Amino acid sequence: MNAVIETAAIAPAHYPPRRAVTAWLFFDWAAQPFFTLITTFVFAPFFAAALAADPAQGQALWGYATGFAGLCIALLSPLLGGIADRTGPRKPWIAVFGAMLVLGSGALWFAVPGSPWAVPIALTGFVLATIGAEFATTFNNAMMTRLVPPERLGWLSGTGWAIGYLGGLISLGLTLALLAADPSTGKTLAGMTPIFGLDAATREGDRFSGPLTALWFIVFVAPMFLLTPDTVRSGLSLREAAEGGVGRLMATLRELPRLPSLGRFLLANMVYQDALVALFAFGGIYAAGVFGWQTIEIGVFGILLTVTGTFGAWIGGRVDDAIGGKAVVLGAIACLLLACLGILSLAPDRILFVVEAAPATAGDGLFGSLPEKVYLGLGLLIGLVAGPLQASSRSLMARLAPPERVGEFFGLFALSGKVTSFLGPTLVALATTMFASQRAGLAVLILFFLTGGALLAGVRIQRPN
Repeated sequence: MNAVIETAAIAPAHYPPRRAVTAWLFFDWAAQPFFTLITTFVFAPFFAAALAADPAQGQALWGYATGFAGLCIALLSPLLGGIADRTGPRKPWIAVFGAMLVLGSGALWFAVPGSPWAVPIALTGFVLATIGAEFATTFNNAMMTRLVPPERLGWLSGTGWAIGYLGGLISLGLTLALLAADPSTGKTLAGMTPIFGLDAATREGDRFSGPLTALWFIVFVAPMFLLTPDTVRSGLSLREAAEGGVGRLMATLRELPRLPSLGRFLLANMVYQDALVALFAFGGIYAAGVFGWQTIEIGVFGILLTVTGTFGAWIGGRVDDAIGGKAVVLGAIACLLLACLGILSLAPDRILFVVEAAPATAGDGLFGSLPEKVYLGLGLLIGLVAGPLQASSRSLMARLAPPERVGEFFGLFALSGKVTSFLGPTLVALATTMFASQRAGLAVLILFFLTGGALLAGVRIQRPN
């Protein structure tokens, strides 16, 4: 029987005022356009459709890049988290990795279709920005326990995710309405010529998602730096902290066998987060390949998905405080399994694997065929439960982490979320390449969700009184 995990007593003498908490929440708003515009709905499908030789190769290359970035994050997160604990402040780390996010995203503008440098520029910028975004998020998460009492962590995490989804929604809406145009018509979703003189033929609107992400982050992360209090400096130099951090990390890893439920939770998070990241990374690419969706269709799909994600994360945070994060995550995993099976059952001319359906024809409009409508519905389900899964996983870790080692444990949390993040996308890429089929690649994720859910089911967590 697994030992019960005791909730850490996270109780600073005084919690900061509401404006400090609100400023912290805006980090999610600032960072989310990277995940919405670049990794999912705009740049990734553009990469597969306009830069790679074909959608299958685009999915494979994107998978390898995602896997490499995940490996870098996995190897360094716990160590850097431990160093941050020993030095104290989190904001300098957020600034450094935020700069990587800004530089990598901005570089995507130079991935011009037809250029021999387009693919290397796109993949290098994406990897750099991914590493920056994930590490900045890790150190931002480590600030949670000093902002609200333990019984409010579900609300804090869920509200942060909801605000992030809303930021992603607005940035996506602006991109589709004003910037990204259908290359065949030269018009945006709003039926207008792209602003700033952006050229539809060379897909400048899609590429502008990179600079927009960079500028958005710079503007909206500023309140957190100005208003949210940081941990005080310990007085240790970076070198002293690094030397001690390695030893502390090794000691923590040796502790895990004596904390079976904590280890099981980290392992479960490792598996199901990997699957979720891959599902979002390839969702737009999959639709582009199976249904021939372009930026407009994928963008509208993204808007609707993000709306449900915002609502799901906001409600999920309150459900978390009421019934516990574990129940929320298990319910989300069950829904994601259903969605994956449903997606795999679709083809341009059939649903549920064998039921024939009329394919889309010219003049049908957006999502004109029944398979497309079913895909849209499954996407909305994914959006509804993805936010609660991520937010409740974050609040679980915040409740469990010892207050003096919260950065280290969030580093382990990031490790558990990323140590196999190279494996999921890589296996998707390999299966796609081996079978020359996008469906074969996506089928890998079912095993990940099943394994993650089974591991989490065995975790025993004691709720705070």
